Amino acid sequence: MHLILLGAPGAGKGTQGSLLAERLGVPKIATGDILRLAVRAGTDLGLKARSYMDAGELVPDDVILGLVREALRADAARTGAIFDGFPRTVGQARALQEILADEGRALNAVLALEVPADAIVERMSGRRTDPATGEVYHLRHNPPPPAVADRVIQRPDDSVETVRHRLAVYDAMTAPLVEF
Repeated sequence: MHLILLGAPGAGKGTQGSLLAERLGVPKIATGDILRLAVRAGTDLGLKARSYMDAGELVPDDVILGLVREALRADAARTGAIFDGFPRTVGQARALQEILADEGRALNAVLALEVPADAIVERMSGRRTDPATGEVYHLRHNPPPPAVADRVIQRPDDSVETVRHRLAVYDAMTAPLVEF
């Protein structure tokens, strides 16, 4: 099963993708997670991606496509994958079709998650991450416990201004995928 979860940043692709991946027994390929790991590790890819991510911009296709191709070649992805946050453009969607075809695979379905922009801004701007554990909290819905409250941080791409910018980028570049 090869499935794309399509939706704006903060629409719930990660949550739903994890549930589907567990149920279907396939990995969730979340390019955002892979990129954040590369940034934390300080790899060449991570350094290249960091400036784009911090500004809420899309990371260049050549970087993303390389990561996706590697992820699909992993043993865990032999029977399929859930794509979370990829593709984001029609060009990436076409490239994914080619990557899958090169591997003798095909896309089975696309699920589009639609969430109002105000709800997304509230969700994302309230997120906080514990840098020591990677645990994610929400100031309103899942506050960090007192023992870690003083060390949680807001990712730069979760500020209100950056979230609104990311939504505008999504509307301009990614929303056309629904029609594609």
